[in-house]
Amino acid sequence: MNDDTPDAETRLTRIERLLESGERELVPAWRRATRGESRWVVTVVILAAVALQWSLPHRLVLLRPVWAPPALELALLAGLVAGNPRRVEPRTRKLRMLGLALTGVITVANGWAAVRLVGDLVTGGAGDEAVPLLLTGGVIWVTNVIVFALWYWEWDRGGPMARVRGRRQYADFLFVQMQSPELAPPDWEPAFLDYLYLSFTNATAFSPTDVMPLTRWSKMLMMLQSSVSLVTVVLVVARAVNILK
Repeated sequence: MNDDTPDAETRLTRIERLLESGERELVPAWRRATRGESRWVVTVVILAAVALQWSLPHRLVLLRPVWAPPALELALLAGLVAGNPRRVEPRTRKLRMLGLALTGVITVANGWAAVRLVGDLVTGGAGDEAVPLLLTGGVIWVTNVIVFALWYWEWDRGGPMARVRGRRQYADFLFVQMQSPELAPPDWEPAFLDYLYLSFTNATAFSPTDVMPLTRWSKMLMMLQSSVSLVTVVLVVARAVNILK
């Protein structure tokens, strides 16, 4: 009886492993605990946003001196990289709040620049040169794409750190790979570049394309982005065309 016990335990362990592997094959990667995505992609994009804000005319900058907002953003980014240098993985709640604070600072700075630019366009204080006006509007528009990509990335299913745990089963955004898993590798799950693509297409088409919002907050956020993008593009282009005439 005792001699059969090790064999029985071995068989039981083998069955458990088979069941676990089968479960992993059936459950898509975006619904189970996985490894965090690489940190460097989102870091590079945030650095690009900081550089774009640095290039804006001084009259559109929220704080004085003009280097204060970029310096604050770089300090917050440095804290995130120090806490999670290689991958975005759940460690402490402070890192989550730090990421939201960074996204908030970039949002406020770019939002202020957009409001000031619209005000200048309405009152005629944007200048009489079309090229600088188009460049300024383009910088704000591109930064706006990055800003909303960060918000989508930070809030979908609780954010990147929560998605690593795979505890929230209901997605806020429906990607094509979720509807047709046979078109993607078994370990596919949305990463930052997917949300950047979502933000870009929403800003250019002013509506969802192949990524659909499922929750009310995601719909409202996409509607807000489309509205901001539409106002910025229409006013800047109209003013530039008027100058060229």
